[in-house]
Amino acid sequence: MQNAIPLLSLPILASGVLVANRFVSPAGATAAAAGNSYGVNRTAAAIGDRVTLDVLGTTMVESGAAIAAGALIEADATGRAVTKSAGVTLGRLAPGESASAAGQLVEVILIPN
Repeated sequence: MQNAIPLLSLPILASGVLVANRFVSPAGATAAAAGNSYGVNRTAAAIGDRVTLDVLGTTMVESGAAIAAGALIEADATGRAVTKSAGVTLGRLAPGESASAAGQLVEVILIPN
């Protein structure tokens, strides 16, 4: 079931091409692997576009690999959700969510960082 309950969404100017449902850096580009994130964009954006990011609550994020239920999340090199190993904790999978492979949308509880 795809669901999202954003509690706070804020606009940002895209400084790079953004793919929908990926983590975005505070600078408006795709978040770096294991790096910080400002939020998650719901739509694709070109450089210079204003895009709204979900920054608090839950949102849908594309998985970059299989993710176990309840896992903590960090970003991979393309801004997708992967199981946290040593990077910044960006969220946790929402109850009942898991991914069996890359390319699946999962609901993530965002953790401000």
